[in-house]
Amino acid sequence: MKNDKLIIGVGLAGGMIALVVMIGFIGQGNVREVPLFYPEKVEQTVSFEEVDGKVQIVGTSGVKGEINPTLLSRTSFVYVLNVINNGTTFHRLYIDGLNVQTDLLAPGENDTITVFPIEEGIYNYYDKRERLKLLGQIKIVTVVPSDEFQGFLKDMI
Repeated sequence: MKNDKLIIGVGLAGGMIALVVMIGFIGQGNVREVPLFYPEKVEQTVSFEEVDGKVQIVGTSGVKGEINPTLLSRTSFVYVLNVINNGTTFHRLYIDGLNVQTDLLAPGENDTITVFPIEEGIYNYYDKRERLKLLGQIKIVTVVPSDEFQGFLKDMI
């Protein structure tokens, strides 16, 4: 009788430990075919165009179709900027302050800039060929800092 209770107790303890190990293993994403959390990113596409001899950037995706738009991204998110040269001459997009630039793009070529901004700021972007020509700005903002969040979920952030 005493051995039966011991076997049942060991079996229950072993089963509980096995359940905790399975939940931990599955909860870490080791069973899923796709990740549970996708990396967060902001992706935009702009293109160089020449109108009446003036070089312009036009937003085509993730940006309003404005001329030389103010681009917007968030801190702690991957920022991906696709740049297409729809102009008739060579162009290079350079972002001052972030110190990133595309390759020198021939007409019809494209390139991608990827940055991970950690601080808020306003950065100018230029067409960089023989000299810098200011085209517009990129604003990096913090959307909801956890220390300023007001609401009943504050403790969960």
